[in-house]
Amino acid sequence: MSGLAISTSGLVHIYRSQGHDVAALSGIGITVQPGELVGLLGPSGAGKSTLLQLCGGLLTPSAGRLQIGEHNLATMTAPELDRMRARDVGIVLQGAGRNLIPYLTPVDNVRHAQRAARDRTLPPPQDVLELVGLTDHARAPLTSLTPGQLQLCAVAAGIATFPGLLLADEPTSQLDHQARDEVLAAISTINASTGMTVLLVTHDPEVAALLPRTVTIRDGRIASEGRSGEEFAVVATDGSLPLPPHVAELLAPGTLLRVTTTEDGDVRLSRVQQEGQS
Repeated sequence: MSGLAISTSGLVHIYRSQGHDVAALSGIGITVQPGELVGLLGPSGAGKSTLLQLCGGLLTPSAGRLQIGEHNLATMTAPELDRMRARDVGIVLQGAGRNLIPYLTPVDNVRHAQRAARDRTLPPPQDVLELVGLTDHARAPLTSLTPGQLQLCAVAAGIATFPGLLLADEPTSQLDHQARDEVLAAISTINASTGMTVLLVTHDPEVAALLPRTVTIRDGRIASEGRSGEEFAVVATDGSLPLPPHVAELLAPGTLLRVTTTEDGDVRLSRVQQEGQS
């Protein structure tokens, strides 16, 4: 198995709300290399879960390009998207219970998830549970598991077919710190040991700080990227440059910024003092 790349350009998603068109995403451009582990950050309603669902073929792009491996999701039919999810993309929805059949044990939940890819040689369900640390609870009733163990079981179901891409929506939310760290460690182990690409939505800054790369979305656009704990502004494909929040707070709307370059090729922004300003 090898991880799948993600590539989007000018990605737009519009939905109807109270008779009006609302742009959840407005020209998203992002590239994730095979085998990367990337976190999607941003405030509620920013569009990060929408992007995750688009990557899983659960929503249809309104415009733009969306490529998952060799799949062009903008042109795929519903049956083709179903086959992609069965073989190539694993999805963990927010809330462990949404991913599991409550009357099945963890091992049976994994076995059931593997039915979608019967034509492939897959690891035994016990091996999948071992990846997330649930070997000792393989045949336990779900009602006996802790919230953290339920979330680990949901992750196991999501990777049951060993897809090239795992999409996880808030997999650590509403967990205590110990359970949160166990779930994050399991996802990191899956990424490192299998080469599976992982796209993970989180609102937890402590989780974000542990991820090798993060992408922050605000108002449906890429606002910034983080690498190893350091945040960077990102130049969009149309040349626009969203400013980090702590910088934007210092600049009133309409502020003029002078853009200059140095001999070394560095770019500098400086505020222009306008008439009437103190």
